[in-house]
Amino acid sequence: MRFAFLFKEKNMGAIKKSDLTPEIIGPGRSRYLAHTDNLMIVMIEMNDGPTSEPDPPHAHPHEQVACVVSGEVLFFMDGKSTRLGPGDLYTVPPNVPHTVQLLSKQVRIIDAFTPIRKDFLKQDKT
Repeated sequence: MRFAFLFKEKNMGAIKKSDLTPEIIGPGRSRYLAHTDNLMIVMIEMNDGPTSEPDPPHAHPHEQVACVVSGEVLFFMDGKSTRLGPGDLYTVPPNVPHTVQLLSKQVRIIDAFTPIRKDFLKQDKT
């Protein structure tokens, strides 16, 4: 099992947020992640909302399942937008463009990906 971002003890089954160093992915935005060989979970914290426009759409070859933990977003996929809040889930098939627009000041989303997103492992020290 591998964990990213300066994890203090390798191969642990439990990970405390305080043991992770966030990756800054933009002004007011950071992510934390953990992964095994086949599955990745990513916590994204965004503190730059609300935004007047959606983030640029993106697509990737990974399957994605996500949960809005806190805050509110508009989720865009397949030409539709859906307002989502705490506890709401969304799924994204491989290679389908999607994005979000922040409706609240702070938003936290948990994403799960399979296979793992190697493009997120830039700082992986393991």
